[in-house]
Amino acid sequence: MKMDFIKKLQCLIFLTLQFCFIYGQENLSQGPYEQLILRNTTLINGNGAPPIGPVDIEIRNNVITKIKTVGYPGVEKRNSLKLDKNGHELNLDGMYVLPGFVDMHGHIGGKSQGAEPDYVFKLWMAHGITTIREPSGRSLNFNLDLKKKSENNSIIAPRIFTYTGFGRGSEINTPEDAVNWVRDNAKKGADGIKFFGSPPEILDAAIKENKRLGLRSAFHHAQMSVARWNVLNSARAGLTTMEHWYGLPEALFNDKTIQNYPPNYNYQNEQHRFEEAGKLWSQSAEPFSEHWNNVMNELISLDFTIDPTFNIYEASRDLHRARRAEWHEDYTLPSLWKFYEPSKISHGSYWHYWGTEQEVQWKNNYRLWMTFVNEYKNRGGRVTTGSDSGYIYQLYGFAYIRELELLREAGFHPLEVIRSATLNGAEALGYDHKIGSIEVGKLADIIVIEENPLENLKVLYGTGAIKLNEKNEVVRVGGVKYTIKNGVIYDSKLLLKEVKDMVSIKKEEENFVIKQPGIK
Repeated sequence: MKMDFIKKLQCLIFLTLQFCFIYGQENLSQGPYEQLILRNTTLINGNGAPPIGPVDIEIRNNVITKIKTVGYPGVEKRNSLKLDKNGHELNLDGMYVLPGFVDMHGHIGGKSQGAEPDYVFKLWMAHGITTIREPSGRSLNFNLDLKKKSENNSIIAPRIFTYTGFGRGSEINTPEDAVNWVRDNAKKGADGIKFFGSPPEILDAAIKENKRLGLRSAFHHAQMSVARWNVLNSARAGLTTMEHWYGLPEALFNDKTIQNYPPNYNYQNEQHRFEEAGKLWSQSAEPFSEHWNNVMNELISLDFTIDPTFNIYEASRDLHRARRAEWHEDYTLPSLWKFYEPSKISHGSYWHYWGTEQEVQWKNNYRLWMTFVNEYKNRGGRVTTGSDSGYIYQLYGFAYIRELELLREAGFHPLEVIRSATLNGAEALGYDHKIGSIEVGKLADIIVIEENPLENLKVLYGTGAIKLNEKNEVVRVGGVKYTIKNGVIYDSKLLLKEVKDMVSIKKEEENFVIKQPGIK
């Protein structure tokens, strides 16, 4: 009798857990609705215009159909949009809405990191990232399958633009090979190509053919090829965007054609690679000098986009800050934490002996790099927002918000930061007719937040921002409240809770605690 009771109790517990799981999954999202009205909110529309409110926004299925001002701040609203019989509404009084964020450098996890797509997607969506450009990594078929599921809302995921990596294999040996590869890539359904490096004649043929086919492109100008092909060569051939900053200092050299590598340098030793990279901008032309200006102006004239990914190298200038970010304990998987630790094998784990000298070089590197990027924006050049998370202590979603803060540090006005994160990304993808700003006729990709992000970008972090209230109590404010993608409303804080639970389970399974390397 006792065994029967235990079995029945175990069965009841299992069914209860199953019910909770299913119920929880269903409550992560709502919609899409035939009609959805976001009422009485303040609109930051992504095109650089200042906030306006209160406004009502009508969405039908997945399209923004009406935006209407309904009064003045502090005054009773009037002439609000009419709710249909089967319509649904959200009262967003005192809240802010922004376009969904575009992450222009979003790797969908990886086997080395032990980060599966569901984990990555929920972190992105919880931070309002509704579109990502996957710059190679996973296989094209794998990414195309996820892209289709995202479009159908059958998984919780941002909209996906997937690029295929070019230049790391041995199957492309002639310009003809390159052209054939590019055509085959387009036939397979890729949205574009990410280049790493190849001989100049092969790169020229590939970039030009890709542009002729109407596809977009990105380039990480790796050191192994950059001496013969820098960002100016790429832009002249028709490249859409440069990633990070590789290839740009080389285009700005005045008194050399190759960076000042020490005699014992080995590219495969990542301490060497990243330590010397921190000295590159100081070898380039002085800011606002003739050569510096000429390079910038030519890139702008070619409608060239810079996707700087400031955040992914920030540990180089302050390792302790990146390692001790408050979200690691609750949201970083044990496998990902292990991947971040110093290693001669794991990419981006170059802390073999990182110290003050390296960090000082990188701080100077950032000052010069940010000066160029900010002035590029000031002269009308397009700057986008990309995170490249999953490496160097940068966690999906959280790192994207850090990128916004670093754009602000570079000199961008908060409204310019938001435009870089939304409309600029949409333009670089060739999809600004659909996303990137909150306008009638565009898709319903929208972020809802209870705090003003222009006042403090930190409120966009999933962990929110620390604030002292009127009672002298320390509280947390912010964190995205809702992420709307394809007209579906996702509870952003429930998405974060799902991730926290995933991490907690993995830690319990592995009896894992985040520890300081080398400290017993």
